[in-house]
Amino acid sequence: MKMLDKAHKKLSLRNQCALLGLSRATVYYQPIVPEDSTWLANEIHDLWIDLPEYGYRRITAALRRANHDINHKKVLRIMREMGIQAIYPKPKTTIRNNEHKTFPYLLKDLVIDRPNQVWATDITYIKLPTGFVYLVAIIDVYSRFIVAWRLSNSLDTEFCKDMAEGAFATALPEIFNSDQGCQYTSAIWIELLQVHGVKISMDGAGRWADNIFIERFWRTLKHAHVLLHAFETVNDAKASIGAFIQKYNTKRLHQSLGYKTPAEAYFKKDPIASNVVPKTTNQSYVPPTSMPPEPLNAMA
Repeated sequence: MKMLDKAHKKLSLRNQCALLGLSRATVYYQPIVPEDSTWLANEIHDLWIDLPEYGYRRITAALRRANHDINHKKVLRIMREMGIQAIYPKPKTTIRNNEHKTFPYLLKDLVIDRPNQVWATDITYIKLPTGFVYLVAIIDVYSRFIVAWRLSNSLDTEFCKDMAEGAFATALPEIFNSDQGCQYTSAIWIELLQVHGVKISMDGAGRWADNIFIERFWRTLKHAHVLLHAFETVNDAKASIGAFIQKYNTKRLHQSLGYKTPAEAYFKKDPIASNVVPKTTNQSYVPPTSMPPEPLNAMA
């Protein structure tokens, strides 16, 4: 304190404090400078982006493995301040019906070398402030092209059937793969595929990796888009997800496709040779001589 003179030759600090009516603890107080936790917040965020299923305990363990002396309470506090938490299954989208017939998995060791050879489908959920909506999509396994998609506020078979019927109007896969959820083992779905002469393939029970291509798309969609946006309404979600899928199909380069976009691989176009930017239409599929479409989408 400026009023005290620690070097005073006649008055000790004790006497100076007594004359001024101050506690000696005031003299020796050293303010605590808040620790800058920016680096830790960045480390936590990077871990969570890479492994979004990690909660604060596993993130703490990962930090300790990286030689950071940290406790879980501090990690939890920072995660709460950042508004992030582990992503884990909430609504169950794969509900089996043991009375429904299932089909064998046909993709094991299959060489997939052309568009429309294998399509795959799955259902995931999108969180809204008022609850959840369900997203179903069809992916062409060879090109990673999203052929069609739908949003629904109920987890029924009809919105899956409507999506498939729209896609079948202009293209047919040789094999259609799905999980063993009740939507895909229902008589309505099975009949639809059999009427069109499509071979039915289903994942083994509990083997999510059998449908890895659509699972990877869900991961891309949620990491690159859904986690970065807050959808207030179903219409907001529909418009935003639709824009992302269009960008994914026509602009996102895939290393496994030789750095082509899914649309270029699906429609067998050479982007360097043609130097054409794909346009979109309102159809779910058009012949390969036409421009790539915007995937069929609608609210069920």
